Amino acid sequence: MIVDTNVALDWLVFRNPAVAPLFDRISSGGLRWLACDRMREELAHVLSRGVGDRHAAEDSAVLLAAWDRLPTLRPAPAAGASQRLHCSDADDQVFIDAAVVWQARWLVTRDRALLKLARRARRFGVEVLPPERCIEALQAPA
Repeated sequence: MIVDTNVALDWLVFRNPAVAPLFDRISSGGLRWLACDRMREELAHVLSRGVGDRHAAEDSAVLLAAWDRLPTLRPAPAAGASQRLHCSDADDQVFIDAAVVWQARWLVTRDRALLKLARRARRFGVEVLPPERCIEALQAPA
């Protein structure tokens, strides 16, 4: 599974209870979150702009340390590695590239630019969906 920056912010900064089941499952080892340094760098950049200052009691270093504990890090995919899946937001291209190259089942996002790729991403075996839909899929009987 790939988790984009907005969903990570929901968990780390905004403490959104809607994403808690997802991160509980990751924390317990029931799901594997795949990430790369470029994803962490984007989160650090967003935090450096003051996003969440009013919401998070912790400073950016503490939030990034929390992020560091959960994902399995892999080398960043080559830019444009997902071939025909071009994200209109260049900062988010790494997420779709990683999902395709690493053969992730899910790309969990709230980002409109990534969600627009959902139908085409299915051809590569990737479900691009918001966290609530991912949680529903996890809770559905097998």
